[in-house]
Amino acid sequence: MNLHRLVNWLIIGSLILIAAAWWRADSLPAPDKLNAALQEEPDQRPTRDKPFETTVLGVQYRIDPRFTYEIAGLVVSMHHADTWWDYAHKEWNDNVNLSDLCVVWGENVRRDAYRQVSYSHDQWTCWFSWSGNIAPEHAFDGTAISNNHMVTDSKSIAHVLKDVHIGDEVRFRGYLADYTTFKDGAPVGMRKTSTVRTDQGNGACEVVWVQELTIIRSHNRPWRIAMRAGFVLLALSLIAWVALPVRGDD
Repeated sequence: MNLHRLVNWLIIGSLILIAAAWWRADSLPAPDKLNAALQEEPDQRPTRDKPFETTVLGVQYRIDPRFTYEIAGLVVSMHHADTWWDYAHKEWNDNVNLSDLCVVWGENVRRDAYRQVSYSHDQWTCWFSWSGNIAPEHAFDGTAISNNHMVTDSKSIAHVLKDVHIGDEVRFRGYLADYTTFKDGAPVGMRKTSTVRTDQGNGACEVVWVQELTIIRSHNRPWRIAMRAGFVLLALSLIAWVALPVRGDD
């Protein structure tokens, strides 16, 4: 096999690898691969902890804890507030709601219901839907999914959030909290948390002041690594293709 043919095959192979990895990078693992903790309900308890303030990028916020909160769930959809098309967080001067994690747990895990559903995300909301008939044993429980607005001033938690992907099992704890944004010492906006999982047709919206975030297991990491490897191989192959002499000069 001459070098031209080898490089051509490398280009084709890298494109196939990228396509396969892209297809699998956000897949949802089967229930038997999930930690047993994901079958449990969130731990939510009233708190008398006092409100506190923080300043991020020159903007002042007041956090009003309402409940302590801990949950283990499977990430089925997510949104980063710093993505290029998110204008709302910028307009609101919101520097503490870094990401939204839409997670499932409980009956949806036990029934393998979460893999029968399609998910999407906008700037504020996690949407889910399905088409056709779903067998009763796989019926989706709309009270076992929530969109968690992850609010923090911690750089270490922000770093972990950047490493969370769809298909990851996560555990986080902190407060269900309302928070207020201030400008020149005056309140200019407040976001209030949901405190139950039955208040919205497309999943509750918890505002979580995150004190701890752990990735229990990242199921699709090998596919994401494979995708990066595919792009590297494609780039090298294209460089080689350009560098090779034209066939008439062989």
